Amino acid sequence: MIEIRRATPSEVEAIAPLFDAYRQFYGRAPDVPLAQRFLTDRLTNGESVVLVARDGVTPCGFTQLYPLFSSLRCRPVWILSDLFVAPAQRRGGVGRRLMQAAHAFASERSAAAIELDTAHTNTAAQALYESLGYQHDLEFRHYALTL
Repeated sequence: MIEIRRATPSEVEAIAPLFDAYRQFYGRAPDVPLAQRFLTDRLTNGESVVLVARDGVTPCGFTQLYPLFSSLRCRPVWILSDLFVAPAQRRGGVGRRLMQAAHAFASERSAAAIELDTAHTNTAAQALYESLGYQHDLEFRHYALTL
């Protein structure tokens, strides 16, 4: 049975391989020590929230959220930056359950919204998001400046 709960810094070593696999999915080179450092810093400093799905004791998926505030809505907004499910657990509802846990987490904190970006080619994720009510934003353009 899959259990989802908020991760603590003491769990980073177990979660880091999944985070590293997520980064590899998006074309980054494998680097588990980097993944461990990054997650440790975010969780220790309270800069993100990681919800982890476990099949027994083994982590099988996670989502990472970052807090922001909406000036137009005058309320908090959470950025769902990362969602990853181990290949062996895909198509079993783990991603959907992680998303629902993220929704509950943000709702409990009176958030106005959860926002996310995904690759144009990640059609499986797009289908999941749209099935949960997410809408493709046609009002604003997303811009980025690489530094």
